[in-house]
Amino acid sequence: MTSSANMNSSFLATCQDYYEMTKPKVVLLLLLTALVGMCLASDEWVSWQILVAGLTGIGFLSSAAAVINHVVDRRIDSQMARTFNRPVPKGKITPQKAVIFAAVLTITGYIILELWVNRLTAILTFAGLLGYAVIYTMYLKRATPQNIVIGGLAGAIPPLLGWTAVTGEVHAHALLLVLIIFTWTPPHFWALAIHREKDYARAKVPMLPVTHGIEFTKTSIFLYTILLCVVCLLPYLIGMTGVIYLIGSSLLNIGFLFYAWKLKFVADKETAMQTFKFSIIHLMVLFVVLLVDHYIHF
Repeated sequence: MTSSANMNSSFLATCQDYYEMTKPKVVLLLLLTALVGMCLASDEWVSWQILVAGLTGIGFLSSAAAVINHVVDRRIDSQMARTFNRPVPKGKITPQKAVIFAAVLTITGYIILELWVNRLTAILTFAGLLGYAVIYTMYLKRATPQNIVIGGLAGAIPPLLGWTAVTGEVHAHALLLVLIIFTWTPPHFWALAIHREKDYARAKVPMLPVTHGIEFTKTSIFLYTILLCVVCLLPYLIGMTGVIYLIGSSLLNIGFLFYAWKLKFVADKETAMQTFKFSIIHLMVLFVVLLVDHYIHF
């Protein structure tokens, strides 16, 4: 009885480790933006096949990219307080098993998108995986302090993937949603990088606070947040959205701008992390507002 209980406990712990490698919270946020892209692509309800197959395939490939990130970054992760307890650096999952898991997720996700969605979405989603797991994680992250700016494009494409899943074509409105996330990513991530500056310095990762200093990074966050506020106005200005989005996005942008201003001019030791946490709320609620605005018109 005890042996069986121990085996079950060990199996559940292993499943939890594999699940952790997929970065589920990040993937869920990506899937939210992909869902909004799907819904905004059509005035009608999205078919269940496209909805389920599209989100599953995008989720699998996004998860695979996260697993590859765990494998490639295992040395860096072992030196950082935020990540040293991850399954691969802790030795709970071997790199070889993690790579096999990533390969299974990749192949399964691609097949789902190819067979039940469309080839354009499958190819673009796979390109996003390569952008994050290979171009960003293997090269840019170690090569330049602008790593998150350039590499952020891979994390910004889910709304486009949702759009192409429904329409089978790239549209300017979908690219505008991508631009919002692309502009949001640097102030979001640099706030975390300020909070973890010593970790990144110890791991020899050239994040902006390490290479250019914390004050320069705070200025960059503030300026990028101003740019984000402008970009977030564009969907309303071009007639893509209505008043609900204008009001909701404006309130969210004021909140983000407040945190960026506080971080630059009157920061305490918690402000960087508070800014990082609010940025997640900002993006999540912004896309929910886009969804509400799409279905409710004044």
